[in-house]
Amino acid sequence: MLEIKNLNINYGGRPVLDNLNLRLQKGEIVGLLGPNGSGKTTLLRILAGLEKNYRGDVKINGENPSYLTKSFVSYQPDHLPLDSDYSLKKILKLYEKFFDDFSKEKFEKIIKDFNLTMDMKIKNMSKGMKDKVQISLSLSRKSDIYLLDEPMSGIDPASRKKIMDVIIDNFDSDGLMIISTHLISQVERLLDKVIFLSDGKIILEEKTDEMRNKYKMGVEEYFEEVFNV
Repeated sequence: MLEIKNLNINYGGRPVLDNLNLRLQKGEIVGLLGPNGSGKTTLLRILAGLEKNYRGDVKINGENPSYLTKSFVSYQPDHLPLDSDYSLKKILKLYEKFFDDFSKEKFEKIIKDFNLTMDMKIKNMSKGMKDKVQISLSLSRKSDIYLLDEPMSGIDPASRKKIMDVIIDNFDSDGLMIISTHLISQVERLLDKVIFLSDGKIILEEKTDEMRNKYKMGVEEYFEEVFNV
């Protein structure tokens, strides 16, 4: 489903992704973990077809990231890139127009689960509410790949369990989900596999159960040991 070979990208002469190789299959939720500046967001932007200035080979279902792959890749950036005057009802209509795989019914259900209403406007929402809208939009598509960049950065601790439950209930097991986050303890129960990035290189790629058995630690505990947090 996703295959990356010898991926390199530099910003200002500094390597951001350094000869990265990765292969992932459908049916997994993968945690993309690393300190700030490790290349997580850049990698997701490349997979979403938003960053073209790279060297190497990136294939999603055999295609290079482009307008073609956007039809089956659902990307959630770390901010809501829509007009602040838009209501959820208008956003729904916009997504229905642009994405054939978008489910109005699913979106309305998830929004209701988050205790939001369709007449709410972006400009009147907190950061946490906007994060919930983004998650709702991402999960309401029937995509092959879901890319979530810091999906819970603005959500209060009391609401994070609900977010996890919504993701579990709505994740399509025929797809692949990659979650980049610093809130490791919050998402750990979701993850089938973890990838540790450091200075643009993969220093660990392992199934979570195998990692726990090998190192006798949870994901967050091992992350803190590796990165001396």
